[in-house]
Amino acid sequence: MLQSKFSAQKFLLASQSPRRQELLKGLGIDFEIVKIQSDESYPSNLQRNEITEHISANKAKAYFELKPNEILITADTLVWLNGEVLGKPKNKEEAFSMIRKLSGCIHQVFTSVTVTSTEKAITFSDATDVEFDEFSGEEINYYIENFNPFDKAGGYGIQDWLGYAKIKGIKGCYYNVMGLPLRKLYQVLQTEF
Repeated sequence: MLQSKFSAQKFLLASQSPRRQELLKGLGIDFEIVKIQSDESYPSNLQRNEITEHISANKAKAYFELKPNEILITADTLVWLNGEVLGKPKNKEEAFSMIRKLSGCIHQVFTSVTVTSTEKAITFSDATDVEFDEFSGEEINYYIENFNPFDKAGGYGIQDWLGYAKIKGIKGCYYNVMGLPLRKLYQVLQTEF
């Protein structure tokens, strides 16, 4: 569907996330992966999706080689719990602490996406509520030792063991939690580009 509409354009995805790559393929879009160097810091007054929008837009601005027939997609995801940002854990202790905080709680996952051509850039966001069961310390350690929590916001992946075994409920887009709100991305590509 999108491939025929954009047959003259080339899509670029500025993300090393295997989940984002898998999801974009699922929309039927051929794309090339590009690397960018971008500052992921943000002003301290920003909250929730303001943070992800700032970072996603900055990632897009950091790519200077966009050609007239290209469309660049950048994104950023964070987990928000009780006014605190849970990013990617740096080590086992941080991963354990993050997952422990999520135990038995409802948290929000925000993903912002920036779609950029040489004519315009559009940034949009999506939010999903995720509720977890309680975790034991043994379960958290099992997860950290057997899965890779270090490249995921909040230290977990909804598409692996913790998501399978411990999600009590989800309100909103499942794919948003994986890192790319596909329905909204499809709508933006269909109506804005």
